[in-house]
Amino acid sequence: MATKVLIVDDAAFMRMMIKDILTKNGYEVVAEAGDGAQAIELYKEHSPDLVTMDITMPDMDGITSLKEIRKMDPNAKVIMCSAMGQQAMVIDAIQAGAKDFIVKPFQAERVLEAISKTIS
Repeated sequence: MATKVLIVDDAAFMRMMIKDILTKNGYEVVAEAGDGAQAIELYKEHSPDLVTMDITMPDMDGITSLKEIRKMDPNAKVIMCSAMGQQAMVIDAIQAGAKDFIVKPFQAERVLEAISKTIS
């Protein structure tokens, strides 16, 4: 059965890029969210195997959303996505329970490596 993924990013273009990489490599994108609050609702609804989560988003940022998802599901597998120069946020994300992080702009190999490492 394909690994179910929830993609969270406020930029539709970034969601499309990740979705493209994942679907071409046999992953099933079950939902997409544009902010952290929506991500929490969609996580409850779909129980994905994995979440890719942008750090910087309006309304609720990725780290806050990550913490909420991990409260509901301590075994949640979340990979954070950040732009260059957000190292401090990445450290916060890892401390909050993120399994890995990928840096924008995305390289397909790095995205796939982070995902296979996280789900294995």
